[in-house]
Amino acid sequence: MRIASPRSLTVVTAAVLCAGALVTAFPFLWMVSGSVKPRSESVAHPPRLLPRAPTFENFARLFGEMDFGRYLVNTVVVVLISMVGVLLMAMAGYGFAKFRFRGRGPMFFLVLATMMIPVQVTMIPTYLILNGVGLTGTLAGVALPGLVSGFGVFLFRQFMSAVPTEMIEAARIDGAGEPRIFWRIVLPLSRPVLAVQIVLTFIGAWNSFLWPLIIADDERLYTLSVGVSLLNRQIATSPSLQMAGATLMVVPVLIVFVVFQRHIVQGFTLSGLR
Repeated sequence: MRIASPRSLTVVTAAVLCAGALVTAFPFLWMVSGSVKPRSESVAHPPRLLPRAPTFENFARLFGEMDFGRYLVNTVVVVLISMVGVLLMAMAGYGFAKFRFRGRGPMFFLVLATMMIPVQVTMIPTYLILNGVGLTGTLAGVALPGLVSGFGVFLFRQFMSAVPTEMIEAARIDGAGEPRIFWRIVLPLSRPVLAVQIVLTFIGAWNSFLWPLIIADDERLYTLSVGVSLLNRQIATSPSLQMAGATLMVVPVLIVFVVFQRHIVQGFTLSGLR
């Protein structure tokens, strides 16, 4: 029996991977293509992958007729508020990693325990708390419940545990205060895990759907995900409009992932090994 050469195996493996990549990417290509099709082409039979006459009319309708500009601004505001949580989680992770204090173990166990509680279980208590302080019907109320996560604190703690303690002690001996040590030494060394958490926070805030739908009592406070869901009633008459809304949701996430891709892989690898 003849054994296949390494070159033949490489070619076959590459062909299989390319075929899998095309199958995986096809829905995305269909979505982007459909977003620039005129309505006549979007309902044509048989369907075509590439439009004959590309147009950005669907995006113009989203921003001109359906108030998607406001939804986009709301989503960006929620994302920016959520980014404050990245700094808070970094501080908490640094505290658990490098400080010794009474109750550190039980407190960190409670942080990990929050990862076992489904978010749906805490929605009603969270809503009642926000309603009691007058934050329902505000963008702050949309963003604050997701500001800090147990997984984020755990990720920072795991990574920062590997930061050399001797370096921190030397900075203290030289007279550096704790805020300066955190900003000038710990954070720069934690760039990979910062990139990971920024991407995770961005995706969570950008794609958040159920909580903004619950907390926003005015359509002017809706986010993009809620706005896209409102297009479902129009999918029978204008599929290309739905595709344009979906493209508006997906493309920014892909851009952020591509920009931080190298740091994401490095951050997950280092956090897992250490």
